[in-house]
Amino acid sequence: MLTLKLITEETERVIKGLEKKHFNGAKEAIDEVLNVNQNRKATQQKLDATLAAQKQMAAKIGGFMKQGLKDEAEKAKAEVAEMKAESAKMQEELDKAEKQLTTLLCQIPNIPYDEVPEGTCAEDNWVVKSNLKECTLGEDTVGNWTCNPENNEAKLPHWELAKKYNLIDFDLGVKITGAGFPVYIGKGAQLQRALINFFLEEAREAGYTEIMPPTVVNAASGYGTGQLPDKEGQMYHCEVDDLYLIPTAEVPVTNIYRDVIIDEKDLPMKNCAYTQCFRREAGSYGKDVRGLNRLHEFSKIEIVRIDTPEHSKESHKEMLEHVEGLLKKLELPYRILRLCGGDQSFTSAICYDFEVYSEAQGRWLEVSSVSNFDTYQANRLKCRYRKAADKKIELCHTLNGSALALPRIVAAILENNQTPEGILVPKALQKFMGCEVIK
Repeated sequence: MLTLKLITEETERVIKGLEKKHFNGAKEAIDEVLNVNQNRKATQQKLDATLAAQKQMAAKIGGFMKQGLKDEAEKAKAEVAEMKAESAKMQEELDKAEKQLTTLLCQIPNIPYDEVPEGTCAEDNWVVKSNLKECTLGEDTVGNWTCNPENNEAKLPHWELAKKYNLIDFDLGVKITGAGFPVYIGKGAQLQRALINFFLEEAREAGYTEIMPPTVVNAASGYGTGQLPDKEGQMYHCEVDDLYLIPTAEVPVTNIYRDVIIDEKDLPMKNCAYTQCFRREAGSYGKDVRGLNRLHEFSKIEIVRIDTPEHSKESHKEMLEHVEGLLKKLELPYRILRLCGGDQSFTSAICYDFEVYSEAQGRWLEVSSVSNFDTYQANRLKCRYRKAADKKIELCHTLNGSALALPRIVAAILENNQTPEGILVPKALQKFMGCEVIK
């Protein structure tokens, strides 16, 4: 959440940032925060003064008793009792104000960086890079991109290819669990494992420490990274134990650093994790949910960084280069988008999406989001670092990104690499697959 220091010292910048993110009632929300905080501080000052007076009066009681001034001692005791009652009442008001303040702050999203473009929806995002020109055969258009120029047949969508080569059984998943829970079979399961191993190996070589976290978390963890209370309806909730199935490894991995103070010399912290991810995806329908396009359970490798404010933008750049490197090695057509203010997540300060092109579906498929959250998550997590120069304790910056989510990568590989002889396996995966073609 936004810090009170930022809101009080840079009020206008915060309001403008919220308006850029198209947060309704930005000024009213900030004014309410400032008003509650002012009342909270006034109550705290009164409480501190009353407690100090109470302490002084209590110290006098012993003196009165030693001097035999019983009436004065009794009077002092009565005053102390009255001040205690008054202090308890003020403490109750203070606790209520602090709770109200936290609730208000949790309802306010992060503000975007200056370089985030204006806009309200996905159509306003900026395409900052594409490799289509490198991949194109002929004109520089999406439709001319192909891995195999000898293949002139019409492209089949991945759900038909999965059935043709017995790679994924969507109907069996419905039988066992429900829609959005596919069953991977034979080479389909092997392709999943190959991608997981490839992504983890690339992450380790890039200096990320692999973590194997739990795939269920408590409410405090969901709150720390901003999934709660904002995305509660999208998470699977185990009500008896009050635990949540993770929507991404970002949640458990980032929460490793909750209530932790890190020495500056140890930053940036770089972690990666492979997990299953679970999302209810309520409200999704139509072509967006066909095949692997949108699932309730899927595999993903996440990269997470904890860094200093001074170095976090460089970390973000390195993460973007890492994800782009994966797509290059998989020989997939991709583009990178800088999200506009209105299309950013609740918690991010800046976000880039990576999309791969599905030739059979004739559309772009999002496969990664790489975000810098500034201090927004760290403030919730109380994730801090100790500066080397003056030993001061400051909030860290947190960053994360998918590197990568598997379902749409699988869809793109199947659709873009199909030939009459089978599915061509990208060279980067052949050592993990043990074959060059899926037949």
